[in-house]
Amino acid sequence: MSYPNPNPYGPPPGQQPGYGYPQQPPQPQQPQQPMAPYSAYPGGPMQPAQLPYPTAMPGGVKAARVLLFVLAALNVVGLVLAVVGLGGISKASHQASSSPYADMSAFNVGKGLLIAAIVVIVAFTVAAITLAAQFGNGGKGVRVGTIVFGVGTIVLSFLSFPIGLVHTVLGILVVVFVSRDDGNAWFNRPRY
Repeated sequence: MSYPNPNPYGPPPGQQPGYGYPQQPPQPQQPQQPMAPYSAYPGGPMQPAQLPYPTAMPGGVKAARVLLFVLAALNVVGLVLAVVGLGGISKASHQASSSPYADMSAFNVGKGLLIAAIVVIVAFTVAAITLAAQFGNGGKGVRVGTIVFGVGTIVLSFLSFPIGLVHTVLGILVVVFVSRDDGNAWFNRPRY
């Protein structure tokens, strides 16, 4: 009893080489591609050691947080200057009120503008400190609020342009750092 030929498509045993069909040149081997890991999300395969959400605050987000504290400190300096200016205008208006020819409307307008500036400065200072304090555990609302704060800072800094140039630059940097992809991933991470 004989066993069947282990290769049914090759030449029969005991046959001369070169007999039958012409020999073909050997084909080059294709390199084996490793199989991609299973992807459960549409962004592509996930690396085994990489988490989809950051576990530590990214550098750009930390920089934006520091810039918010710097903006708050600059606002406090501006608040002190505005209060000193309001005191100076009040003192000048009291001295001018003793004169019968003095027009008090300019003093009143100046006081009104400084009081409005003080209110805006206090609001922006409180907003900057509150937003910066929420970076560690805040969500999308903190990110959106920070972007709105940065844009508001940029717009208001144009009103006092030569002095407000620092606020313009810092506002732009805050918006850019929070709007990047790592900032988006940080503020959209799941919280437990």
